[in-house]
Amino acid sequence: MDVPDLDLPRSVALALWLQDLGPASAADPAPVARLVAAVQSDDEPHTVEAADDTPPIGTTLAELAAAWTAGARTVAAVLPAPGDPAGVPSVVGHLAGRAGECVLVSTGTGSYAAIPTVEEFGSVYERGHLVRWEVLRVPEWHTMLIGQVGSLADAERDLRGALTQATRAIAALDVARWRPDAADAIASLRSDGDPGWRLPRGTDTRRVRVLASAARLRAIVALATADDGGSVNLWQADQRSTALREVDRAARRAMSAATLPAPAPEAHRGSSA
Repeated sequence: MDVPDLDLPRSVALALWLQDLGPASAADPAPVARLVAAVQSDDEPHTVEAADDTPPIGTTLAELAAAWTAGARTVAAVLPAPGDPAGVPSVVGHLAGRAGECVLVSTGTGSYAAIPTVEEFGSVYERGHLVRWEVLRVPEWHTMLIGQVGSLADAERDLRGALTQATRAIAALDVARWRPDAADAIASLRSDGDPGWRLPRGTDTRRVRVLASAARLRAIVALATADDGGSVNLWQADQRSTALREVDRAARRAMSAATLPAPAPEAHRGSSA
């Protein structure tokens, strides 16, 4: 079995690039072009569909990025799963849960969620993706999201615990005995190699470290839960599956925390002479 590429969700990539870009203009389209190239990667050109109550944002990813980078903005990505909304506003919970990801944005015109729908086409040897972003208005989300996912420091601590939990669950599954190919791939994923993602220049190294660790954990969980061949009975299968779901939950929330805007430094107060 080949070692899987580390997956950086499109919403995470878009959130990081939207945070990085300064105001875009027709005279200098290069920043938006870099965002589009990084987020689309090998996909077909992404399309955008906005709800009727949203301001004009165009129908392409470039037009959406230009609209949202024209002024100040707050951006984060959220990676929900069934039973774990992970900070997604309830008005778009069903759509974001089905997609497994979304981008949350606040601008001068309001707060929005951008939710990707991904359609695969082609063969296993040459697979392509059609991506459509659905943009909808949402209530203010920033305070709730911070309360749900915590800080980057919290994420790092939780990831360390999740790695220990994953190691125990995989040992209990005895993956090496009944799926040696998966065991080899899991061992390779534990390395600290460069994930090869196209991120904005100057992205904080701590963010990258958290994102890479979380992506490795998610890939390990996917490999370990492909089937329950090592389980002796259904109870064991459920116990191990539950443990690995908690690992994936920690990884998803860590990815979201890595996209949260850095807190502003506290002002130092003092009296002047």
